[in-house]
Amino acid sequence: MSKPRVQYSPIAGNTGATRRSALRCLAGAVAGTLGWQAGVFAQGKTLRIGATFANSGPEKVNGAGMFEGSTAYFNAVNRAGGIHGAKVELVMADDKFNPDVAKQNAQAFQADASMLAIIHPLGTRQVAAVMEAAPDMAVVGPNTGTVALRKKQAPNTFWVRANYDQEVDKLISTAAMLGTTKIGLVHPKDPLGAGLLAAFNVACDKYKIKPAVIATTPSTISPEVDPAAAEIAKAAPQLVIMGLGAGTAPLFLRALRKAGSASTVYGLSIAMSAQNIRDLGDLSRGVGFSIVVPSPFATKYEIVRRYQADMAASGSKDYSLPSLEGYIDARVLAEGLRRAGAAPTRASIIAALEQIESLDIGGLRIGYGKGMREGSRFVDVAVIGAAGRFIS
Repeated sequence: MSKPRVQYSPIAGNTGATRRSALRCLAGAVAGTLGWQAGVFAQGKTLRIGATFANSGPEKVNGAGMFEGSTAYFNAVNRAGGIHGAKVELVMADDKFNPDVAKQNAQAFQADASMLAIIHPLGTRQVAAVMEAAPDMAVVGPNTGTVALRKKQAPNTFWVRANYDQEVDKLISTAAMLGTTKIGLVHPKDPLGAGLLAAFNVACDKYKIKPAVIATTPSTISPEVDPAAAEIAKAAPQLVIMGLGAGTAPLFLRALRKAGSASTVYGLSIAMSAQNIRDLGDLSRGVGFSIVVPSPFATKYEIVRRYQADMAASGSKDYSLPSLEGYIDARVLAEGLRRAGAAPTRASIIAALEQIESLDIGGLRIGYGKGMREGSRFVDVAVIGAAGRFIS
């Protein structure tokens, strides 16, 4: 396989913004929050951060969204004078949602001494590859909730989002509270699906619910969803938990409705991107899903207000859950970079992140510590309402 192409991307590809328009915007609340001094960048100093994710293929809506958010955050940091006077540079590598390519990208970052950390790799197998391929670099905000990965001894990996067990528990507890007793599950036949099935069974036992139907698709990225949709429709559960990713969830939902099912549908946080909601149109209305960050429209949260301002300053008002998650991942990594001092190393960044024991980033609390690598337990349930807006 050819060597991965790595390139600097100052603005996420789907914002349509230019570097010039982004740089002429003034910094928002970033400088005040972290205590950075605005001013001239230190001569020749750059903090280089790698990002390997699906910027093409079936999971592009999530990968590009996260990168858009992290880019917006670091653009704001740079406008405010950087971190200890150093500019932050994001280096993007498209892994096309292929774990082998993700591994190659991480190895390229590992081999480049100027690269200090990696941000938000996407996908269960992809994240596993990155964790192992770059063992002395901090990997911040992996975009997967698979519990098995979190049980690995990986001191370099700092999870920001809650895990899938917590998401599934929240969805089923919400259903149980509403009096729903006939619940089904659709999941892929792969590591992601195995974890979701285990979490589903545990939650059903906890809330004394007997599963009505369990259907599978061939894999996380397989478009072969019709047989699973037909099986779910035939069983006619009151609710189906859709344990699928952003690339296949819309296909399944369309197939389910085409098969005549009127079941309520709940999905995971990885399923309902802003693009998916737009593409589904009226079919998305009434779909519930777990969210591991606040709604990107919930301006009662300070972090959301800052996110919206910094996204707009980078040329986009296409607010979404993936871009807010990427923004939050960048905020956490930036805190580690700041605490690592004026001359951060890979090791000092890992040590600095571990020292974040209780960080309020504007209504969302992040905490690590010695041997602790799961930063947030935030999980909520949102429902898609009219015009694709979230009701939570």
